[in-house]
Parts: sequence; structure tokens; C-alpha cells
Amino acid sequence: MRNMSEKAEVLDTVGVACPIPIIMTAQRIKEIPIGGLLIVHSDDAGIQQDLKAWCLSNGQQLISIAQRGTIYQASVRRLR
Repeated sequence: MRNMSEKAEVLDTVGVACPIPIIMTAQRIKEIPIGGLLIVHSDDAGIQQDLKAWCLSNGQQLISIAQRGTIYQASVRRLR
């Protein structure tokens, strides 16, 4: 569960199709500290499977992914 006082970085990838949201996530995660949280917004349904696979192959933690209307919101914790 996310600590409500924890500051998360937000990455808006709405309007771009996979693999671009994954590429943008890979670039942005490097800019946050280890242990930090990145919230990714996307309107591409492919992000559900692509982000899970990316996290597994890159040693990051996919905390959650949820759909709200046409937007997917994913929470990724940087582990390394």
C-alpha cells in the first residue's frame, strides 16, 4: 500500500501507443531515486501486459495498474 505522504513522480503517456509508454517509463524511472514511485498514465490497453513484462525483466516493482474510464494508471516502484 502506498504511503499517502509519499511523493510520486507522474508520467503522462496518454495519446501515444506502445511501445512508446514503456520507453518513456524506462527513461523516467532512471530520474527518480531508488525506492521512489512513478505513476504512469496511459490510454493504451497494451500497457497492462507490456508494463508488467518490463518491470519483471528490469527488476522494478509493478505495484498496481487500474483502469479509470479510458485511462490506465500504473504505479511502479524503482528497486534498482
